[in-house]
Amino acid sequence: MKIYNKKETLVLFAGDVFFFAVALWLTLFVRFMQIPPRDILVSHLIPFSFLFVVWVISFFIVGLYGKNTLLFKSRLPSLILRTQIINSGIAVLFFYFIPYLSITPKVTLFLYLVFSFTLILIWRTRLSVFLGFRKKQNALLIGEGREMKELFEEVNHNRRYALSFVSVVDLSKADEPGFEEDFLKTLSARNFSVIVADMANKKMEMIFPHLYNLIFSNVRFAEMHTLYEDIFDRVPLSLLHYRWFLQNVSVSSHLAYDALKRVMDIVISLPLGLISFLLYPFVWLAIKINDGGPVFIVQERVGKDNKIIKILKFRSMKASDSGVWVKEGDTRITRVGRFLRSSRVDELPQLLSVIKGDMSLVGPRPDIYDLGMKLSKEIPYYTIRNIIKPGLSGWAQIKQENPPQSLEETKLRLAYDFYYIKHRSFLLDFKIALQTIAILLSRAGK
Repeated sequence: MKIYNKKETLVLFAGDVFFFAVALWLTLFVRFMQIPPRDILVSHLIPFSFLFVVWVISFFIVGLYGKNTLLFKSRLPSLILRTQIINSGIAVLFFYFIPYLSITPKVTLFLYLVFSFTLILIWRTRLSVFLGFRKKQNALLIGEGREMKELFEEVNHNRRYALSFVSVVDLSKADEPGFEEDFLKTLSARNFSVIVADMANKKMEMIFPHLYNLIFSNVRFAEMHTLYEDIFDRVPLSLLHYRWFLQNVSVSSHLAYDALKRVMDIVISLPLGLISFLLYPFVWLAIKINDGGPVFIVQERVGKDNKIIKILKFRSMKASDSGVWVKEGDTRITRVGRFLRSSRVDELPQLLSVIKGDMSLVGPRPDIYDLGMKLSKEIPYYTIRNIIKPGLSGWAQIKQENPPQSLEETKLRLAYDFYYIKHRSFLLDFKIALQTIAILLSRAGK
């Protein structure tokens, strides 16, 4: 069951284009201090149309048309700000270096950037919320555990969802006296049209007959964990048992996908690797000035099928981080190393591993061998993440703001890794690659 509407994406797209155009009209109005004449408006609209297209593409790349940014309102202001900073740079390149698109005076461009950012921010964070894309449906939530609580909190505290949980049945209390009686009272209230339930839970057996009777009452049913995965873009950890892996994880080769993925790896990493050589002398000089130590390190990491691979990195620490999480403020990180890690420049030499075929541009991040062995003993099914090639970036890296610094955060990364393994495709790889570039450009990478 989808709890967001694709029509909403189309409305947001139309709204973006509309406010881009309104911003242009306001710019010309302020510039000439009168309603813009038709000929001036048309002469500016033609070159700015190119900019509209590029900006919409950049919105798509950073995920402003994805369900997460549609639904998680608190993330919008900072995301729009970072995106519009990048878009401003694109606009400057367009109008300063492409003669055909050149406009005069340049103050027009400055005014437009200010108006467009302001209008898009107001549109996305304020106006679009009140359009009423769809009517909320009251729902009953049946389940137990942390994932049920996360789902309840996220849905009921976000105005953008089409659901609202009006009642909750906690299956952890199924063995308590009066549970079934209370459940029947909840059903008899009939203040809901949707039931979201953990259908695989054994405790559901006692209430299935009562739910069956609702089939004829126009009540719709949804699986709780499917809804959870749809909202959070990660696999519920409570589902991870042998059955789940047999149903969702396959090592069989997909020739078309594998070929496209390898082509993307070579086409992107080869020129990027050659261009990155221009940075090597500056990185070498910075590291030598900082502490005089070695510029490169070679690490043993866990690759596909749990085989050891060796990767090259710029050194960012005074001592090895083998088997130990690197935490914020870690004193082992050098002053230059902090910049190398935050900008991910330290990982540029890993492009050699991509070209070689030990890694891919997109995939689960490879663990340092000692840490990987430790985690495999502490987290069930952990090594399944190594069923595919590791990557320079992955689904977890664009979903988690910081690398894991504890066992719990590593389990969360694993939930994202398994989501990627289950849903991996060329389009998903391409999306991850584009969003990784956007993160790097906005210096949001950690």
